[in-house]
Amino acid sequence: MSPASGRNALPENMPYGSAAKFASLGSPYFGIMLAVMAVVLILSNIGASKGVAFGPIVTDGGFFLFPLAYILGDVISEVYGFKVARKAIVTTFALSVFASLCYWVIIALPGFDDDYSAAKQSALEGALGPVPQIVLASLLAFLAGQTINSWILVRMKARTGEKSLWARLMGSSGAGEFVDTLIFCSIAASVIGITDFGMFVNYVLVGFVYKTLVEFLFVPVTSLVIGWVKKREPSYGAVATA
Repeated sequence: MSPASGRNALPENMPYGSAAKFASLGSPYFGIMLAVMAVVLILSNIGASKGVAFGPIVTDGGFFLFPLAYILGDVISEVYGFKVARKAIVTTFALSVFASLCYWVIIALPGFDDDYSAAKQSALEGALGPVPQIVLASLLAFLAGQTINSWILVRMKARTGEKSLWARLMGSSGAGEFVDTLIFCSIAASVIGITDFGMFVNYVLVGFVYKTLVEFLFVPVTSLVIGWVKKREPSYGAVATA
């Protein structure tokens, strides 16, 4: 049976370019992107426990990593559709929870009694101790923001087909990043040392503007990656439902 002959194949009387097209799973590309997205989110959760200040600009240590997770989410949504993107989001969510549980176990394990080991334990608690709250903030924000980002991108693709990729990437990213940033900052602000409303507003605005700007600047690169994956996915164009 050919890829186009399954239940989700394009109808025979439908012109090839008139509908949104997606790929089915079966090649290694989705697995690679899923693994990278999970690693990026886990590292971002650790980095986010550190408050960072560039003069009057307030952010956290994960600021340079997190936009990459959304770029990967855009690629997965565009190539594979909303259902597959949702699986990637849930899987990344679960792996981040698992990482957080591992941190808790590692910190709780009894260590040696010498001064060097006590110093290492203190450093470990300082670096990973706040992470559970950061993980909660990050996961809820990631879950909501990525889901909205993916849903909007796929709905826009249903209207335009293969056209206007740049508009899908920018429109979905803006909405997803705003929801993500607002949820994350509301939960994580106290952990990284943000104590007043002015700093909180600064934190939200800087996070949203930075993440959105990075995604907008990377739209040409994201488009090239999407095109590259589409050409190499044997089943791309065979699936017509998201």
